[in-house]
Amino acid sequence: MMLIKVKVFPNSKKREVIRKSKDNFKIKVKSKPEKGKANREAIRMLSCYLKIPESKIRLVKGFKQPNKIFEVSEND
Repeated sequence: MMLIKVKVFPNSKKREVIRKSKDNFKIKVKSKPEKGKANREAIRMLSCYLKIPESKIRLVKGFKQPNKIFEVSEND
């Protein structure tokens, strides 16, 4: 299990994942920050970037803030 820090930028013109360090990311999403849409899009993008299933990524802190902490499970 690993914790990663992510700053999410909702309402962006393009989707992008920027890795700043081993456990620090910036993610630009097109979704609006309402009803968890931007959070779900960020999880989808992280899962593609890290090549792991979405089910292994869980938002643990920052549900309504741009700075978030995600828990990434590496084992089954």
